[in-house]
Amino acid sequence: MQTRIGSVGSLEEGKDPVITTRTSQSKTLPLRALQLFGFFLALCIGFSIISIYTIRRFGIYSTVTTVKSTFVPCAEEPNSLDHWRKPPSSLLHSMSDKELLWRASFVPRIKKYPFNRLPKIAFMFLTKGPLPLAPLWERFFKGHEGLYSVYIHSLPSFKAEFPSSSVFYRRQIPSQVAEWGRMSMCDAERRLLANALLDISNEWFILLSESCIPLYNFSVVYQYIMKSKHSFMGAFDDPGPFGRGRYNYNMVPEVNISKWRKGSQWFEVNRKLAINIVEDVTYYPKFEQFCRPACYVDEHYFPTMLTIQTPNLLANRSITWVDWSRGGPHPGTFGRSDITEDFFKRILEGHQCRYNDQPSSICFLFARKFAPSAMEPLLQIAQKVLGF
Repeated sequence: MQTRIGSVGSLEEGKDPVITTRTSQSKTLPLRALQLFGFFLALCIGFSIISIYTIRRFGIYSTVTTVKSTFVPCAEEPNSLDHWRKPPSSLLHSMSDKELLWRASFVPRIKKYPFNRLPKIAFMFLTKGPLPLAPLWERFFKGHEGLYSVYIHSLPSFKAEFPSSSVFYRRQIPSQVAEWGRMSMCDAERRLLANALLDISNEWFILLSESCIPLYNFSVVYQYIMKSKHSFMGAFDDPGPFGRGRYNYNMVPEVNISKWRKGSQWFEVNRKLAINIVEDVTYYPKFEQFCRPACYVDEHYFPTMLTIQTPNLLANRSITWVDWSRGGPHPGTFGRSDITEDFFKRILEGHQCRYNDQPSSICFLFARKFAPSAMEPLLQIAQKVLGF
């Protein structure tokens, strides 16, 4: 019994030390935690005091509070008025013709612009490649920045190399091959109009070739176009074989022979008529299918369509002089030996036309066709004869 009691007693005694040890450890841990907490608290208070002193001493807070973010979300850009008011930063784009014509047909319903709009003339050059008369045009445009825009439709393979100071620098639009007398030529003209319409400040649109020259200085041209009540597109009824003789009766009912018109390829139209041309889906299919050589569509499509839609807005004449006196399918071409004062007198004088329903002796603002060899004498005579 004593042995068993002793063994029980020894087991009881064996538990006592364990209990005592755990109790002492549990008392030690909170003490260390409190010490650690106190250390960090003192550290934080010290850091706060140093920070407050530094800010007050050196004014660091002013640097922090004046920092402004320069980040502008891309999604906000189209919501700015500048997105619609300013011309595209680059003429290069990836739109198809269908997409381009759709985009160019946008028209604001409110006629009054909510900004100071300075109307411009879009000079649209339809070329095969180089612009050999570019130096003359550079002189014509000089000093009139903000009143004009330039667009070039050339063969897709042509790479222009104008200097950055040139008015023609990076003014080529995405283009396609255009064949004379075929619908691809009208496609090129619509493409030029559509690209020019993307600049909402362009109010008038003049189609020119690489062989065209101006006959007056820029101020005269701008005032003449701006003050006109009409757009200058030839649209006359030719009863002969080269007029009505080209009409195809499959074009009815959209186009009746009584409305069939013929005119020069080189025109000037205002913004309203330019939009009419690019948005057309009614007459285009008829002309594409039923006006093929010997029906030259670039002489009939626009004059006929606009005669049907807005005859009262057409002057029914072109402002680009050409010489058909030599005969043949193309007008005469003039080179170095042709450029004289008498030659320009023949162009500028002796003409009578209607301007704003009144008689006028100023009938042409441009002329063609001039060969590259005419460039040097044109520059020499321009100041005296052409006024620039």
